[in-house]
Amino acid sequence: MEFDEGATDPEPTDEQMTLIAGLTERDVSEIDTYILSCVSTRWSKVAKVVADTMFQMPERIEGIPDIYYAQRVWRFVEQGILEHQGFLGRMRYCEVRRQIKET
Repeated sequence: MEFDEGATDPEPTDEQMTLIAGLTERDVSEIDTYILSCVSTRWSKVAKVVADTMFQMPERIEGIPDIYYAQRVWRFVEQGILEHQGFLGRMRYCEVRRQIKET
């Protein structure tokens, strides 16, 4: 499989977007909490963080796609909470970790 640098992970379908729009603030907060619990100061593939998050959530809402979880991870990168290396926008080609604070 060749890597196409211009390609990104697919966007959620209209049906998935309807489910995402139905998430409450509490749902999103819970997802974010689980995402951050799956990230350490060691590099991890975004796809692994997403899979671990989805697997660990005891009351995960069915139908919410993996790409939504990845988008939440990318939001943490944009906010400076996580740092990344690789191609942001492709779960399998990007790694994240918690910011390492210089002392």
